[in-house]
Amino acid sequence: MATTINYERLYEYRFRDVDQTAKVAVWSEIARFVHEQLGRPSRVLDPAAGTCEFINAVPAAERWAIDRVSFDGVRTAPGTKLVISDVMDADLPADYFDGAFVSNFLEHLPTPDSIAAFLERMHGWMSPGGKIAILGPNIRYCPDVYWDCADHWLGLTHVAIEEHLYAAGFKPRVTHPRFLPYSFRGGLPASAKLTNLYLRTPAAWRVLGKQFLVIAER
Repeated sequence: MATTINYERLYEYRFRDVDQTAKVAVWSEIARFVHEQLGRPSRVLDPAAGTCEFINAVPAAERWAIDRVSFDGVRTAPGTKLVISDVMDADLPADYFDGAFVSNFLEHLPTPDSIAAFLERMHGWMSPGGKIAILGPNIRYCPDVYWDCADHWLGLTHVAIEEHLYAAGFKPRVTHPRFLPYSFRGGLPASAKLTNLYLRTPAAWRVLGKQFLVIAER
């Protein structure tokens, strides 16, 4: 009998020492910043939304979230539509979204072909000219801690992401090999004020950044 990871318990343990209120505040700053980088799209999709900290804070007219797990206590903000489903089974409108944000998801897929299938699905949901942003740990800059996560299957760099996006029909437009710090479990406090300052100081990314941000266009 097949057994799958209990992701709710896994993330409960992983973020057990993180102030959840501060975490939400930090994601609010990141959401506004990424929304600007995407060109302020009006219909935004988060296909691996988790507890919806990002998508709830996106200042878009229409927000959609997908996750396979219904986390206890998750509340969607007004205007956020939550779909509980495996992303490969979700029924969403074609050619519809002009913005998408994929955060810390692709490294959890089992094979490169799984990434290809996921990105092809995203391509079908996005409107021509729509932009997708992909954020994730860059194994080039955090090899010492990358495999500490029980659900990391693939080691990815910004270059691999660009190749995957292009193969799926997207055109990479902007790449930041070093963007955010590795995780909320690092030495810096989870602070909205510090996050805002950090996001406006690209020189700091080159020192502290362990995650890539790649933006591509359909």
